[in-house]
Amino acid sequence: MSGGEGRPVDGRRARGDKRRAEIIEATLAVVTRDGAAGVTHRTVAKQAGITTSLSTYYFAALDDLLVAALSSVADTYTARIRQIIDEPGDKLHGLAELIVESGGPGRERALAERELSTLAARRPALAPVARQWRENVAELAATLTNDPEAIAALVAASDGLCTAILIDNIPADTDYVQRVLSQALGAPREAARWPVEER
Repeated sequence: MSGGEGRPVDGRRARGDKRRAEIIEATLAVVTRDGAAGVTHRTVAKQAGITTSLSTYYFAALDDLLVAALSSVADTYTARIRQIIDEPGDKLHGLAELIVESGGPGRERALAERELSTLAARRPALAPVARQWRENVAELAATLTNDPEAIAALVAASDGLCTAILIDNIPADTDYVQRVLSQALGAPREAARWPVEER
């Protein structure tokens, strides 16, 4: 019996959606801890506290699980960039703040996104989702310039800054990141170097 098409009155759909979300979160936790290579139905099930058969019930193939995990992160970034594009304000500053988050509160998700996106080179099923970040940044850049090379430069700079922040594992400066992004778009150059951690 149903309370309307696609809305079971017994809440099975809601419980199923909740279980799927828990499995996806467990997958991201495994990626953050062990890297993308550590993701199997067994490791994810253990992380989620469920049986392996339940994991495979919701995600029959490992690629299905990896795509769902990457999509959950990519969709969040898409929403954030869409917000930056649609709302008034300095769009480059908004992008710089988002990039800087990968060295702070957003580090775990940024690391998982980077791990899974790199895995797309070996698992083509991930490629369409892995391209979302670059496509989103390109869309933002297109609101600031119609120069294809400047758009490509901003995408490359955004990728490189995210990677540097994750590798260095030190807090990044929003103003510095924004200056680099501005230079990528062809703004006047100022002397700027990536801050080096004192040892």
